[in-house]
Amino acid sequence: MIKGVVRVKKRLLTIGLVLGLSSSVSFPYHTLAADVKEKINWNAKTNTPEFVSGNLATAKGLVAQNPKNLVFSYFNENKGLFKLGHQEAEKALVVKEERVDDLGYTFLRLQQTYKGVPVYGGTITAHINKEGTLTAVSGTLLPNLETSKSVNKKASITATQAKNKAEKDLKGLLKSSPSYEKAPTSNLVIVSKGGTPQLAYAVNFNFLSPAPGNWTYMVDARDGKIIEKFNELDQAKQGPSVTGTATTGSGKGVLGATRTLNTTFSSNSYYLQDSTRGNGIFTYDAKNRQQVPGALWVDADNQLFTTYDAPAVDAHYYVGVTYDFYKNVFGRNSYDNKGATLKSTVHYGRSYNNAFWNGSQMVYGDGDGQTFVPLSGALDVTAHELTHAVTEYTAGLVYQNESGAINEAVSDIFGTLAEIWANDNPDWEIGEDVYTPKISGDALRSMSDPTKYGDPDHYSKRYTGTQDNGGVHTNSGIVNKAAYLLSQGGTHYGITVQGVGSDKLGKILYRTLTQYLTANATFSQLRSATVQAATDLYGSGSQEVKSVNQAFDAVGVK
Repeated sequence: MIKGVVRVKKRLLTIGLVLGLSSSVSFPYHTLAADVKEKINWNAKTNTPEFVSGNLATAKGLVAQNPKNLVFSYFNENKGLFKLGHQEAEKALVVKEERVDDLGYTFLRLQQTYKGVPVYGGTITAHINKEGTLTAVSGTLLPNLETSKSVNKKASITATQAKNKAEKDLKGLLKSSPSYEKAPTSNLVIVSKGGTPQLAYAVNFNFLSPAPGNWTYMVDARDGKIIEKFNELDQAKQGPSVTGTATTGSGKGVLGATRTLNTTFSSNSYYLQDSTRGNGIFTYDAKNRQQVPGALWVDADNQLFTTYDAPAVDAHYYVGVTYDFYKNVFGRNSYDNKGATLKSTVHYGRSYNNAFWNGSQMVYGDGDGQTFVPLSGALDVTAHELTHAVTEYTAGLVYQNESGAINEAVSDIFGTLAEIWANDNPDWEIGEDVYTPKISGDALRSMSDPTKYGDPDHYSKRYTGTQDNGGVHTNSGIVNKAAYLLSQGGTHYGITVQGVGSDKLGKILYRTLTQYLTANATFSQLRSATVQAATDLYGSGSQEVKSVNQAFDAVGVK
């Protein structure tokens, strides 16, 4: 989401966390040999590992049948290292995803729980190679839950009471009562506040009025006090579709480019409904109201060349380009990799200076003509927002602090890579095509030089305050600069980076995002994860691995 304030220039969106329960049994395995040293990246706050790599454990001949048991056995053998206490890994960790990737690695994503209650943001990943060796564990487990007084006491208030407490605060914040898109939810979780585990209710409010928002509140389950709150965006309503014949139309976009459009002919009209990609691409008209999805876009002659048509033309076209980018480059079938329907709504509100992904669709404002022109007119904006959806369905990066900054940077990176792949006036600036039309040469952010717009380009200059969810947009500049250097090369803070090109940047970062990053990832974990991804792809002694290390050295991330 792009805020319509020139000096702030922020974006908000949803981060989904996967919760669930299951169990399994472990089996004997070959532990790490005494002469083989694992590499451990430590989390400074918990003093536990956030990334471990090496030949960690091997279960010969058994992995193909039950690879998750190798992971459970490893954690049971290393309870002290991860501060699990007496918890058996089979109860502390729930397997949420298991698959074999294109390199032959068995990949698992797991959720931490305690006494059946999920840990908010408590996800880890594990990789087992073709030889049956556990090679990497990524993510931080919340330690010492057995000794936490708060976690081991029963909740003193109910989920409904927690919701009511949060709702009262929300109404005061908004100075009005929100009109909910879906019923508020309130779920018991374990959170870490200041390093101390606490039992809390995660309460979610999703609404479009008085302004689009998705607020998550953490309410102490003992006394009802609000621990923290932050704004995200979440699910919206499903829109209508039509049955008809696939056709091809054309139209003119926001900046005057002529586009070829996949449409559907039904009942003597043409609709912006593309049935050639996944489960379809649909574009809707909010008709300057604050509603989604609105009415499916309809046209009489399949020729969309009016000024009012232009935002719909670009929205429909650029979502298709983004789908093709992910499908052709990474083999990904829509944001969920299952062909999920891609929906867009244009003409949202009046002079609305924003675009956002709300968990199920894109929403674009028309801009006020000063800060923005219609925001669907930029491929990097569309690809940025749809990448947030990819992130939600993979790493699930929590939209706060360093994990939130990584989330924003990943969207900037893939938004730029989509521009480069499509050869759509590519550069390393973000949102320049639709931002401040009367001011030439500016943008929302710069990946090549984040300081151009006041963002840090080195970890030593990071923002450490509480605004902007802990600086998720500001500190994204550090990761953006590292990505630019990895691709293009250069010397920064006296460190020279040999660039590997945009194609390899995309391959490395995609593997990092989808297989190694976890919900509460830190910048340090990002570095280890990116090194491991490059190692998987190109080998431990490759120039690509050297360049990844150089890029993170250059921006001060250790």
